[in-house]
Amino acid sequence: MSKRRGTRPELRLRLGVAAFLWMLGLGAWAQFFTEPAQETARPTVERLEHEFYFTRGIYTSGDRDEWVPRWAVDYPKADQQFLVALRRLTAVDAFDSEHALALYGDELGDFPFVYALEVGSLNLDEQQALALRRYLLSGGFLVIDDFWGSWDWEHFKAQMLRVFPEHEIVEVPLEHPVFHAFYDIADILQVPNVRQADGGPTHELDGIVPHVRGIFDDKGRLMVLINWNTDLGDAWEWADLPQYPLRYSTYAYEMGINFVIYAMTH
Repeated sequence: MSKRRGTRPELRLRLGVAAFLWMLGLGAWAQFFTEPAQETARPTVERLEHEFYFTRGIYTSGDRDEWVPRWAVDYPKADQQFLVALRRLTAVDAFDSEHALALYGDELGDFPFVYALEVGSLNLDEQQALALRRYLLSGGFLVIDDFWGSWDWEHFKAQMLRVFPEHEIVEVPLEHPVFHAFYDIADILQVPNVRQADGGPTHELDGIVPHVRGIFDDKGRLMVLINWNTDLGDAWEWADLPQYPLRYSTYAYEMGINFVIYAMTH
């Protein structure tokens, strides 16, 4: 796998995202206001025919009256569009559609990468926490996205303490390989939700400063990557909008591709 390092291929990524996502996303504003996300996962694949599946974690939240389940925010469009970019811009043999599994299910063990978002409402019981722990200690890689502010942070932190009471959550330095697996990331950017992307404040609640934090195993392997006070998934989902700022979509796609390459090589 060739790495895009030294001279950052931002123009290539911008042109690619602008071209193929525009074709995919005609009428996206109307869809945004009228069509809810999928409430249940599509049927899982029967055979493993590709080297990578973008697996989204399904979980139970504490919000019983929610219109869209928290795990399904941006689903499946964000996943699908990210996969178009991944397949076009890298040599990864990726399954070309969405793939959602229980965040603590036995089937997850076949897939080394899982993405979960809106985790300020994640609730793990003892058995679920143990299952997620086994998955991560066995080589799994969990990417967290799109949760904001101090309340969400404290709730998520408490859930992770159920999974790893012995491991701290720490800031991931920009020198870490995850930021240089395919693209070189120089700064942490706050990616706003689509409603706030056209100017003004980019944060939600009291989540003013974006962070990338992580949980490492005893050998120093990054098991959980936590994108807090930012919304990469919205940038994947709405990059096809002409008015969506390219600086956000470019950053989000570069970060996501780095996460995948890191998961596959570590």
